[in-house]
Amino acid sequence: MPEPLPPGELLSLDRQHVWHPYGPMPGTAAPLLVESASGVRLRLAEPVEGQDELVDGMSSWWSAVHGYNHPVLNDAARGQLERMSHVMFGGLTHEPAVRLAKRLVDISPEPLQHVFLADSGSVSVEVAVKMCLQYWRSLGKPRKQRLLTWRGGYHGDTWQPMSVCDPDGGMHELWQGALPRQVFADAPPAGFDAAPDEAYTAHLRELIGRHAEELAAVIVEPVVQGAGGMSFHSPGYLRVLREACDEHGVLLVFDEIATGFGRTGALFAAEHAGVAPDVMCLGKALTGGYLTLAATLCTTAVADGISRGALPVLAHGPTFMGNPLAAAVADASISLLLSQDWGQEVKRIETGLRNGLAPAADIPGVREVRVLGAIGVVQLDHEVDMAAATRAAVREGVWLRPFRDLIYTMPPYITGDDDVARVCAAVCAAAREG
Repeated sequence: MPEPLPPGELLSLDRQHVWHPYGPMPGTAAPLLVESASGVRLRLAEPVEGQDELVDGMSSWWSAVHGYNHPVLNDAARGQLERMSHVMFGGLTHEPAVRLAKRLVDISPEPLQHVFLADSGSVSVEVAVKMCLQYWRSLGKPRKQRLLTWRGGYHGDTWQPMSVCDPDGGMHELWQGALPRQVFADAPPAGFDAAPDEAYTAHLRELIGRHAEELAAVIVEPVVQGAGGMSFHSPGYLRVLREACDEHGVLLVFDEIATGFGRTGALFAAEHAGVAPDVMCLGKALTGGYLTLAATLCTTAVADGISRGALPVLAHGPTFMGNPLAAAVADASISLLLSQDWGQEVKRIETGLRNGLAPAADIPGVREVRVLGAIGVVQLDHEVDMAAATRAAVREGVWLRPFRDLIYTMPPYITGDDDVARVCAAVCAAAREG
């Protein structure tokens, strides 16, 4: 290995050459330099705000559900490295991909039987859209090429996913007019435990019915709208979508990239509603945060429909599709999750978040505090001062990444009670200063 560079030199080079997500080039705010990570802690290369390590309250953008440097996942990666790290998936196959695909079929809603392995969550949504459009073309209905979603959503940063993100005030507003023009319902009324609103239910049914002849699919994030606003809605609306899609001949896609693998208290958020989509997207926690990997699952009806078309194949094939290293770690991560009482751990974290974030409701400028599963959200009545909020959290020994008017946390499932309390204290501190 090369000799490590001094922290100051690394940060200087970073500013000159490294383009960070959702940031300018060159960067205007220096990132924190992480030296290593273990358990739920990120060790910094040099102290910041008096802290040389931080409890990760974000699970590395919701993916590192088992924490860092986990021996089971480390062993899976080492073992696979000794066999092969990669081999092309066109014309070849291998055990890690086959085992992972079977595992995903076994644990996902029953109608989902076929698995397309992709590179990232955003690509899995691209694949899902392509599946739906090609399905209808194969059935002789090429006019069915638009998508319906509800406002407040987020599905990724590539082209088709951007087109179904919230079009007003979202990260992708810049591209309106260039993106495909989709159909947007109003945002679902807030409240996981709230009874479905009859007027909103009628709105969904009417909109799907009115556009049915041109709709290929409805795509939504079930139960939790993630990066679009961290809002929760009643599972009852998923049942409405399923019924309306069936009635009007429209496919239903659930984007479970953020919600999959237990984050909401169910293994998949669709389980809260007791319904299954025609296509489902997975990512983030799929590999426990070790490697980039995603999956698009579909029913046999969708796969058979595509296979009956003039082009009887799904014309999509990423170079690193089915990467053996990522697939092996993903299979190990799912095994690790299912080998323990993950539901009880999520419930424990939920209780800790409810108790620890309750005081935030009395902080001036806080609009709402909400918790579901291992998700805690403090919503402000103003745009968060990201720099000030981040500094406040770091002083408490916690890493958070606020955005828009939100200070939120999605800690790893292994986070102990004391660290959950520490994360909550940091969220409250960030809310006071942000």
